[in-house]
Amino acid sequence: MLSFLWDLASFIVALGVLITVHEFGHFWVARRCGVRVERFSIGFGKALWRRTDKLGTEYVIALIPLGGYVKMLDERAEPVVPELRHHAFNNKSVGQRAAIIAAGPVANFIFAIFAYWLFLLLVCLAYVRWLVK
Repeated sequence: MLSFLWDLASFIVALGVLITVHEFGHFWVARRCGVRVERFSIGFGKALWRRTDKLGTEYVIALIPLGGYVKMLDERAEPVVPELRHHAFNNKSVGQRAAIIAAGPVANFIFAIFAYWLFLLLVCLAYVRWLVK
């Protein structure tokens, strides 16, 4: 039973890291393209923790850690005041929208390269230390 709980906790942590990296990719590129990000959420359901920054982005960690999302300002979802229309996702160029959409998978790919590099570095260091003994 303890092994199952350990495996479940490990799965949730690993999934949480992957989801966070993925959603942060969308978030980071959206901000760089001038899109107003209304919410950055890890998980679904009831919010366990939330903060709002000075730009109005609400950061949320929710109860069910099986996903996440970045909610951007978009005129197709709800009416937008004229002063903020230039910050809406749907008013950005096709290239900017494509970059925002692609940023999540690209962030996961870069993270995978970094994780493998770190793993190999640690394994090689341990092996070299073993050889030197």
